[in-house]
Amino acid sequence: MRFRESWDEIAPVGRDAGSGGYLRYALTEPELRLREWFRAQADLRGMPVSADGNGNLFAWWGDPPGDTRDGDTGRAGTGAVLTGSHFDSVPHGGAYDGPLGIVSAFLAVDELRAAGASPVRPVVVAAFVEEEGARFGVPCLGSRLLTGEIDPDRAAGLRDAAGVSFADALGARPAGADPALSDRFAAFVELHVEQGRALVDAGAPVGVASAIWPHGRWRFELRGEGNHAGTTRMADRRDPMLTFAFTVLAANKEARLRGAHATVGRVAVAPNATNAVPSTVTCWLDARAAAPETLRELVEAVHAKAAERARRDGTELTVTPESATPLVTFDGGLTGRLAHLLAAPVLPTGAGHDAGVLAARLPTAMLFVRNPTGVSHSPAESATDDDCAAGVVALARVLEELACR
Repeated sequence: MRFRESWDEIAPVGRDAGSGGYLRYALTEPELRLREWFRAQADLRGMPVSADGNGNLFAWWGDPPGDTRDGDTGRAGTGAVLTGSHFDSVPHGGAYDGPLGIVSAFLAVDELRAAGASPVRPVVVAAFVEEEGARFGVPCLGSRLLTGEIDPDRAAGLRDAAGVSFADALGARPAGADPALSDRFAAFVELHVEQGRALVDAGAPVGVASAIWPHGRWRFELRGEGNHAGTTRMADRRDPMLTFAFTVLAANKEARLRGAHATVGRVAVAPNATNAVPSTVTCWLDARAAAPETLRELVEAVHAKAAERARRDGTELTVTPESATPLVTFDGGLTGRLAHLLAAPVLPTGAGHDAGVLAARLPTAMLFVRNPTGVSHSPAESATDDDCAAGVVALARVLEELACR
């Protein structure tokens, strides 16, 4: 099977032998190897590759992109159809989240060529950088830079856990927004593994996305007084870990009350010693809801509960928003057209994607491939080869409809 042959080429890259998950952080050695694979795949197909100066790569099938220097995503006015996804992963994430969309895009081009199709407008396969935000903290960083949703100076100064800045990892200050984006591209269609069980329940291998819930990340910094675990009386402690524990429980409760989602999946403790009362605890809240007002109420409620607990514990609290994505409703005409073309179910998602960022600038749609486990951001994430092949066929039909007629 052609899908399996292509998939096996990248499957070992960045896999952690212990967990079975992937460590493909943006612009680190595993992700850079995958970017080289991207260039090699494009070269095999005679597809020129251009870069936008933000870390995003674009492989063109159709009219040549013109100047392919960094900072030029392609020739203005081409009205190309964009597809693709990302290579980077969350810590110990699954294999399919991101790379499936890139592998499928190249194979969809192969399908169209084998059928004798010729693009009236170019088809462009994209590899976006730092979609997960696992290294530099801001999700969809590449697409945010491309669309002007983040200032390039702010992006340049973002640092990973080792203190390396995004600009240093990139090798230059990011170029920032492309003012001709809506001229270069007529539409964006991202194929992605489903991060839930809706397609399993529907008995369908492929679906079409309707919307992305509004979501964001907030950093909670809790400061207390570091001290000796064995000599400091319980009544004398100013322990930020107590405030942290209460905040996690409050987030869970407030999300459940609103039918929303709240997760604290990352925490940093100092001095991080078994026999020491912590001096600081920093945690990150990931919050999502079906409506913007619900999300706002949820975050305000968690903040209020954490602040009240901090007063009781004698600790200090600072809450800093790190990223926010509004409610994204994908282009209704495009979504309806693809759902009819593929006879596929339409479903919303609570997961963020580059498509959600680009939707503010371009007609955008998403295709989902069934995930039998319903689990994502985990080694248990999966998709069958047959369903992945169905996704390739579906994407090829979509690209034919949008670019070859």
